[in-house]
Amino acid sequence: MPLLIVIAAILLLVILVTWCRLNTFLSFLIVSLLMGLALHMKITDITRSIQTGIGKTLGSLIVIIVFGSMLGKLVAESGAGQRIATGLMNLFGRRYVQWSLMLTGFIVGIPLFYNIGFVLMVPLIFTVAARTGLPVVYLGIPMLASLSVTHGYLPPHPSPAALVEQFHANMGLTLVYGICIAVPAIVLAGPLFSRFLRGYTNPPGKMFVAEPLPEEELPGMFVSLFAALLPVFLLAITAGIKSFTNAGNLSYEVASWLGDPLIVMLLAVLNGMYWLGLRRKMPVKKVMTIMDDAVRDIAVIILIIGGSGAFTQLLHDSQVSSYIATTLQGMHLHPLILAWGIAAIIRVCIGSATVAGLTTAGIVAPLIATSGVKPELMVLATGAGSLMFSHVNDAGFWMFKEYFNLTVKDTIKTWSVMETIVSVTGLVGCLLLSLIA
Repeated sequence: MPLLIVIAAILLLVILVTWCRLNTFLSFLIVSLLMGLALHMKITDITRSIQTGIGKTLGSLIVIIVFGSMLGKLVAESGAGQRIATGLMNLFGRRYVQWSLMLTGFIVGIPLFYNIGFVLMVPLIFTVAARTGLPVVYLGIPMLASLSVTHGYLPPHPSPAALVEQFHANMGLTLVYGICIAVPAIVLAGPLFSRFLRGYTNPPGKMFVAEPLPEEELPGMFVSLFAALLPVFLLAITAGIKSFTNAGNLSYEVASWLGDPLIVMLLAVLNGMYWLGLRRKMPVKKVMTIMDDAVRDIAVIILIIGGSGAFTQLLHDSQVSSYIATTLQGMHLHPLILAWGIAAIIRVCIGSATVAGLTTAGIVAPLIATSGVKPELMVLATGAGSLMFSHVNDAGFWMFKEYFNLTVKDTIKTWSVMETIVSVTGLVGCLLLSLIA
């Protein structure tokens, strides 16, 4: 019976978000209240669980998410993203232009939130297409595959960062494993898959073509890369140091401090403010305006994560999560496949990768302790599942359709297939890593 109640709650969440078009945060709260009542919890216990869940989830994440948004906005507004794209395109040449755009999407996608990255990077694709004469879909898929993978797999993006917290995973190790899985996923869904897309020669929608910044206004290549990738360097290096030293050593303690996600993102934002803003004579007021705009950009995401935290806490406080874990263990499915499958189903139903990942976390988190699977791989499997088959209920689907001037049918054959390849490859990568990690 408890399992049926949870399934009904998820279905209600799907209906409220997709059919009723209700705000996702409100939908989470309504579903959490009704699920608590159906599970015979007292109303005071329900509201306490909701408040506790929101507080616990956002307490450790909100600073990381806000700092991540600030850094991404700085990279975009300063022209660092454009510099990286131009520099890599010149390095690779016309023959390998797809690979340069793919690498640009990966580098810029790490600090840049997906929707922001999409809007800011797509004009670069159009510029490259005009310069090379190649179809925009053929050029765009590799870069957008990179943006999608970083959004679903890698912290400090909201969903992976929240999953790291809920699964009690190590963020640095998650990032290292995530990059190992991300590379083949991006290559398969990007340059290899796009070989079949040369026939899509539709010109882009003219209203979306933006003029790039003048060359003299762009920051240098080294500065752009250093600002965008500092979080990756710090997390990866400190994770490596900790794996080769013993707890209690000075180097271990320093690595633990520098590798703390809050410290990493604070240093990255301060570094970005200086190199991409103040050192280039950008007024302090403009830098602060970029910071303020970045916070407004992710306000809705923060609320969604808080709502998912309330849902997860109710599953825990009502003891349903333990019951579900015991029931799912009897299905004899590998935990990674189970996490991926649940996230994929919710993603296809709801359309939001963030909601799919965070809802799945509350259901499968208890399996980690009993199954012995690495929590970092559970984060990645859940993230991969949350990217499965984007279609008409996903805003990204419509953004791709309109920007690239495609029909719904062609968008499914290009965008939806690309997202499916990314998702399935992620699952396969997690399963292979679980054999050797």
